[in-house]
Amino acid sequence: MKNNWDERYGSKEYIYGTEPNSFLKAQLALLKPGLILLPADGEGRNSVYAASEGWVTDAFDQSTEGQKKAQQLADQRGVEINFYIQSLDDWNPEPDQYDCIALIFVHLPEGLREKVHQAAIKALKPGGMLILEAFSVNQLTRASGGPRTADLLFTSELIENDFINLSETNTSETQIILNEGLLHQGLAEVIHFTGRKPAE
Repeated sequence: MKNNWDERYGSKEYIYGTEPNSFLKAQLALLKPGLILLPADGEGRNSVYAASEGWVTDAFDQSTEGQKKAQQLADQRGVEINFYIQSLDDWNPEPDQYDCIALIFVHLPEGLREKVHQAAIKALKPGGMLILEAFSVNQLTRASGGPRTADLLFTSELIENDFINLSETNTSETQIILNEGLLHQGLAEVIHFTGRKPAE
């Protein structure tokens, strides 16, 4: 799997573009900057944006090619990010670290998805915010991006079940127009979710 992503990110072009995800951008504008984590951040567009908005930014991906491009983009934008190599398969974060964690189009098989979502909750500080955007199962009828198997796509119920222990949750299924590099283009079916880890 790692080699597939290295091959995908190995081109000179940023295949998902260099501008941030629109939903993430809108949600970060509502929050006071603190310490943020972006798992599976690919080529770094979202972590670089968070850093430019004053967040202390950690990010990781399993792809060394993605890491190179993320650091290159950070250098171009004059910001600092801590972007390290990590597989979601063995991600086991320390608890209560982050003010915000953003999962942007992180599509995983069922067992791993549940494990990663629980790890994200664990890594949030009490009161910390989780931000998620993912393709819904309705995306199978679209050609605008995302996995081509229903097993890797989302429903609102699935997300709400995974994050049932968060508070102040908000879930919406919606259509958006994607304009994110070469691979996210056109009308798309997505789910937006935010939730806060209860304060102790």
